This record gives sequence, C-alpha cells and structure tokens, in this order.
Amino acid sequence: MNTTTTTTTTPSTYDFGDSKGPVPAHQHVNGGGWVADTATVVDTAYVGPNARVYEEARVFGKARVFGEARVFGAAWVYGEAWVYEEARVFGKARVFGEACVFGSARIYGSACVFDTAWVYDSAWVCGTSTVCGTSKVCGSERVCDENLSGGART
Repeated sequence: MNTTTTTTTTPSTYDFGDSKGPVPAHQHVNGGGWVADTATVVDTAYVGPNARVYEEARVFGKARVFGEARVFGAAWVYGEAWVYEEARVFGKARVFGEACVFGSARIYGSACVFDTAWVYDSAWVCGTSTVCGTSKVCGSERVCDENLSGGART
C-alpha cells in the first residue's frame, strides 16, 4: 500500500507599517526579524526579532540590524556594519564596512556611511553625502550633500 503525504503551508505575511498593508514575508533564520520576500537578507547577516527589512532592501555579509531598526527602500547594509536601536536606513543609502548607525539616526537618499564612521542620536545623513573614516555625526546634526572623512565631527 502506497501512501503519499502532502503538506500545505500557508504563506506568511507581515504589515511593515508602510501603508502597503500585509505583504509576503518571513522571519529571518538568524535573529527572527521580519523580512519582506522582496528584500534580500543572507543567512550570515543578523536581523534581530524587533528589526525589519522590507521593500527592495538588501542586508548581506556579517551586517547586523537589531533593536527597532528598519532598513527599507533600495538601501543596502553590508560588510560588518551595524544598524540598531531606532535607526532607519532607506532610499538608495549604503551603510558598510564597520560603520554604525544607531539611536534615532536617519540615513537616506544616496548617502553612504562606511569605514568605521558612526551616525547616531537624532542625526541625519542624506542626499549624496559620504561619511567615512572615523567620522562621527551626532546630536541633531544634518549632513546633506556633504563629504566627511578622516576624523571629522559635526
């Protein structure tokens, strides 16, 4: 007697709070955070249980997204970069190397934060800005269409 077992799984959806309603999504294998099926997060990256990655965002390498952080739009976080607390990385922004974005900081537009740069508190980096080297942008500073390198601080 032959028997065949068929298992049916219901696709998961999640509402990322971006006014698009629930979309196909899954919980990341390394951390359990929600990832939209349209986003890409590799298994070596970490997405904490309260973090979210959605739209066409990409997180790869050994990058870590945790706390209440969000990565969305066409943003990329990679290398060994960390995005955490209530930080947001979106648009076509890039955060990579060993950079850290935390607090309620915002990185967006086509901005790049890399090397060992930090952006934190309620700072914003936007437009075509580049923050690199050991630079730090903090407090309520706004860096838009500027380049900071070396040990520059705002």
